[in-house]
Amino acid sequence: MHKLKLKQKEGSAMKMGLVCLGVLLLLYGVTGCSTTETSRSSEAQPSPSIVGPAGPQGPTGPVGAQGTVGATGAPGAGVAGATGEKGASGPTGIRGATGATGPAGAVEVGRAGVTGPTGAAGAQGATGETGEQGASTAGSTGSIGQTGPQGAQGITGETGAQGTTLVGPTGPAGRAGLAGAQGAVGTTGARGVTMAGGTGSTGSAGNAGPQGLSGTTGEQGPAGVIDRWTSYRTFWFEANTAKLRSADMHKVSEIVGYMQQNPSLRVGIDGSIPSGSDQDLGNRRVSHVREALIKAGVPASQIEIGAFGNPQLARDGRVEVLIRTRQ
Repeated sequence: MHKLKLKQKEGSAMKMGLVCLGVLLLLYGVTGCSTTETSRSSEAQPSPSIVGPAGPQGPTGPVGAQGTVGATGAPGAGVAGATGEKGASGPTGIRGATGATGPAGAVEVGRAGVTGPTGAAGAQGATGETGEQGASTAGSTGSIGQTGPQGAQGITGETGAQGTTLVGPTGPAGRAGLAGAQGAVGTTGARGVTMAGGTGSTGSAGNAGPQGLSGTTGEQGPAGVIDRWTSYRTFWFEANTAKLRSADMHKVSEIVGYMQQNPSLRVGIDGSIPSGSDQDLGNRRVSHVREALIKAGVPASQIEIGAFGNPQLARDGRVEVLIRTRQ
C-alpha cells in the first residue's frame, strides 16, 4: 500500500513539471520576440502568435501493480523461564572424632628432704684424762625427695570435618547480537510461530550446613611412669627393738599422703640386712612398717615386701620404703 502511494505521488509531480515547462516556453517566446524586435529594428515586425494556451492537466494515471509479498518474518524468540528456587541448606556436618588420649605425664625429681632431728644426748661419763682427738664421721645422707606431680591433662580432640564447598550460581547470559541490515519493504509477512520458553536455570546450591560439633575431649593422659623401684623413705630402728621411733612417724604420713595423690603407684618395703644379723628381728621391723602404712590408709594390695633396694645400702636396723608404677 505504501508503495502504491509513492507511485501516485510520482505521477502527479511529473504532470506538474510538464505544465510548468509549457508556461516557461510560452513566456520565453514572447520575451524573445521583443528582444529580437529591438535588436533588429531594421527588419519587419512578425504577425502575432496564433498558438493557443496549454491544455488542462491530464487525468491521473492508473494505480501501479502491487508489490510482491514480503518474506515470512523470523520465528519469535523463545523466552527463558524464571530461575529455579534456591536449593535447601546442606545437612549439618558430622561430629568430629574423639581426640586422642593425652601423653603420659613427665616424672620429675622431688625436692630435697628435711634435715633429720638431732639425737638425744648420752649420759655424762666420768671425767678422765684428755683423750686424743676423735675422728670426724660424716652424717648419713638425707632421704630422697618425693616424686614430681602428676602429668598434664590430655590435649583437646581435633576439630570436626569442614563443611561442604558452596558453588556460586551460573553467570548471566551474554548480550544480544547486533541487528542485521533492514530488508526491502514488502507486505507484512505471516506471523511467526511462538516458541515455548526454555526451562529456567537450576536454583543455586543451598548454604553449607553448620559445622559439626567439636569432638569430645580425649582421655586424660596417664600419670608419670616410674619404671623401676625408687627409694622414697628410710626408717631406722634402735638396737634390739622393732618398734618405730616417734621421730619417724611423720614419714608414715608422708607416704600415705603421696600414695593417695598417686593411686597408680605401689609401695615396696625392703628390710635387707647383712649376713649374720638377726633375720627374725629384721622381719619384724618390716612387718611393723607395713602395719603402720596399712593402718594409716595405704591399701594392703599396693604393698610388696622383698629385696628392692641397693644391696650395698643394707644395714642392720635399716628398713627402706620404695615406690614404682603398678604394672
